[in-house]
Amino acid sequence: MAERRLPDEIVIRQLVERALEAVEAASTGTAAAPTQSGPSVPAGTVAIGADHGGFALKAVIAKHLSDKGLGVTDCGTNGPAAVDYSDFAHVVARLVASGACASGIVIDGAGIGSAMAANKVPGVRAANAHDTSMARNAREHNYANVLTLGARMIGEGLALEIVDTFLATPWGAERHGARVAKITAIEQQYRNPKAEEPR
Repeated sequence: MAERRLPDEIVIRQLVERALEAVEAASTGTAAAPTQSGPSVPAGTVAIGADHGGFALKAVIAKHLSDKGLGVTDCGTNGPAAVDYSDFAHVVARLVASGACASGIVIDGAGIGSAMAANKVPGVRAANAHDTSMARNAREHNYANVLTLGARMIGEGLALEIVDTFLATPWGAERHGARVAKITAIEQQYRNPKAEEPR
C-alpha cells in the first residue's frame, strides 16, 4: 500500500513549527555569535533546507556554518526519498520573513525552483547563485536574504565559497536600497491589489 502524503500546507506547518522550536531552543543556549559583517544576531540565524537533490550538500554547508560559529536551523530534508523542493523553500522563507532567522539557504537540483517558491513569501528576496560574483551582487545590489543553490550545478568547494561570500557581503549603498524599495512596492501592490485600484 502506498504511503499517504500529507497536504503540503500541513507538512509546511509542521516543518515551520519544528524549525521555530529549534530557533527558540538555540536562543537560550550559548552558541557563538555570527562572524558575518553587520549587527550580531542570535543563534539560529541561518535557516537551511533542501529537497532530495540537495540534502547531501545541505549537510556539508550546515556543518561548515556551525564550525564557523554560526547558528543553523535545519529545516530538512535529511534523506534521499523524493520530496517537493517548494515545501522546504517555503519553510526557510517563512523563517526569514518572520525574523526568526536572519538569512536562509535552500538547495535543490538547480536552485531555480526553490528561488521561485521562496520569492512568493512577502519580505523574501531569494537569489540563485552559481558563483561568488552572483552571490555578492545579490546581497550588495538586491539585498537578498535567501540564497538558493543547485547541487547538480556546482561542487561542494564552490558552494561553500558562494555561501561564505553571500553571508559576508553587506547590503550596498542607498541607491541600491531605493531600487529594492521599488521591488517591495510591487510586492505590496499585488498583496492587496484592490487598494491600488482607482475609486
